[in-house]
Amino acid sequence: MRVMERTFREQLFFLLLCLCVLKGDSRYIENNDISQDELFSFFNSELKRETPDVLMYRRPLRCLDMIAVEGQFTFTAESPQLNCAAFFMAEPNQVISVDYDNVDIDCSGGDFITLFDGWVMKGERFPSSQDHPLPPNRRYVDYCDSGPAGEGARSSQNVAMIFFRVHSAGGGFSLTVKKHTNPFPCNVISQSPEGSYTMVIPHQHRNCSFSIIYPVALDVSEFSLGRHSGFSKRSLSGCPETGDYVQLLGGNGIDTSKLFPITDLCISFTGPTHMKIGCENTVVRMVSSGKFVSRVSFSYRLLNSQELQMIKLNNVEDFCFNNRV
Repeated sequence: MRVMERTFREQLFFLLLCLCVLKGDSRYIENNDISQDELFSFFNSELKRETPDVLMYRRPLRCLDMIAVEGQFTFTAESPQLNCAAFFMAEPNQVISVDYDNVDIDCSGGDFITLFDGWVMKGERFPSSQDHPLPPNRRYVDYCDSGPAGEGARSSQNVAMIFFRVHSAGGGFSLTVKKHTNPFPCNVISQSPEGSYTMVIPHQHRNCSFSIIYPVALDVSEFSLGRHSGFSKRSLSGCPETGDYVQLLGGNGIDTSKLFPITDLCISFTGPTHMKIGCENTVVRMVSSGKFVSRVSFSYRLLNSQELQMIKLNNVEDFCFNNRV
């Protein structure tokens, strides 16, 4: 598995895109009313210096933050901070652990820190409930409900986040973020608008997705479902009935169950399939029965302005589906 190295510009583009859609409500339903000016002010010189190439082991945590490096992060409220969130991100073949070091919040007074296994945006979850191994309520780990020990948690994929609220000035917490190798990554959010990837499900009954939060040109070069070898490639309307298939999805949210189905592939093949998908989110999703070793290889790149304009002329922005090349 490999993904092309992301650039500084790509990282900032991704961060801004993610943060612009942050929303939620209460302890388990997150709520952040953040203005556009606040979002642009978030990209100050300190953040610009924080790249994976310059590891920052310790720094303050902001009320609205994106963390892509290992280290210790400390939040101290200067005034009541009621709707805060921090997004954590690792490489596609990694998971994230978040552990508390020091916590000084008033749980009885309405303060909270809640870890979430995945990301929440616009009220949608990644991974979706269909693709995550845990039910939705077990994906939240609340510090105030876990007792004095306040145990942290480890994510199931390369992204995680926390929601937190601190009413009193001077209150806050410190946490340590670490990354760990995941030998069989399942659900991934790409850090870059271009790259290549191979997804493998080894005899496991599960669904896995690779999410690219950009409009992209996508090339599926090869996929194998452990059977039907020697057949030519084709798309079938009845692929879900086979139990093992690959979906290409597009849309403007992060919940794969709510995205537009572009095509299903259920006959193993070698040789490229080219598509242009003008959506905010493009997803390659594999459904596996667990009977076989399934794999799919693909590459992707950001669509240029001329390609996007052609898609718009064909009203693709309304329906968010693809053009075949």
